[in-house]
Amino acid sequence: MTSRRHFLQTSLLAAGALALPRGGSAATASGARVVSTWDFGVGANAAAWQVLGAGGSALDAVEAGARWAEADLCNPTVGRCGNPDRDGVLTLDASIMDGDGRCGAVAALEDIDHPVSVARAVMEKTPHVMLVGQGAQQFAVSQGFEKKPLLTEGAKQAWREWLKTAQYQPQINAEREQRFKDRRPGDKSNHDTLGILALDASGKLAGACTTSGMAWKLHGRVGDSPIIGAGLYVDNEVGAATASGVGEEMVRNAASFLVVELMRQGRSPMEACREAIERVVRKRPEASKRLQVCFLALNKHGEAGAFALHKGFVYALRDDGSGPHDRLHDSASVYTTEQT
Repeated sequence: MTSRRHFLQTSLLAAGALALPRGGSAATASGARVVSTWDFGVGANAAAWQVLGAGGSALDAVEAGARWAEADLCNPTVGRCGNPDRDGVLTLDASIMDGDGRCGAVAALEDIDHPVSVARAVMEKTPHVMLVGQGAQQFAVSQGFEKKPLLTEGAKQAWREWLKTAQYQPQINAEREQRFKDRRPGDKSNHDTLGILALDASGKLAGACTTSGMAWKLHGRVGDSPIIGAGLYVDNEVGAATASGVGEEMVRNAASFLVVELMRQGRSPMEACREAIERVVRKRPEASKRLQVCFLALNKHGEAGAFALHKGFVYALRDDGSGPHDRLHDSASVYTTEQT
């Protein structure tokens, strides 16, 4: 079996040979396309493509991609291998949204695998949009999800190491290769959400977001990922957007909704992401030098684009066009050197 490291390396090589129009990516003839945040998006896209490639729906595809990240990736920022809060408790957040406006979310969910699927159950089986905490767990169990401890020994060890200083400061970017190595105490990959957007062959859009949130956060903290309009927004008439980075900034700016609305006004996906980032800078110029904020967008024509505050954000793209099917793209950024 091809290793994740080899998969990532070949994807990076493919990215270097790709020319992108207008700072984004043109659609293929069939129109099916999936994009995901960060380099672990390559694996999420592969899982999603098993659905899209068979003619399945964008909604099923993004759920499949997010489930891969939650279970198989074993990443300290997503799913069952996530780092806990400062009390040593692992809580998970997720959202899912269809292009017709239906959406569901869970926040501060404990001891349940696949929060994205619980979020979909909220969307399809309740009159609500979001369930949180114990209520979300109770609902998940009622829907047949198994309750089980998820905190790994690696995450416990990292938490114990953090307790020696108990200092918290978000890192602008973690070393991306570290996500594919064995977990080590003090891993700084503490805000790399998996956001995934898909366009299916019928022209329908969907998106999903899943995360374990910031490592060592205050117990009960919820970021942007489960908040529709902040971490995720999808509209079949326009496009879809998702975010990664320090979630409070996305919440303050209703960021993903903003990106979609800017595309509605005629901006390309990259232009919309850039304008949303520039708004963050204008509102909080000093804070923006210390925090990472990243946006990824996909419009109804299949054009993709991204923009970030700081360099280092990458996104993965997959379609059925000629040439390599799995590609990583470096996002442009406001700041070209990482702030310290």
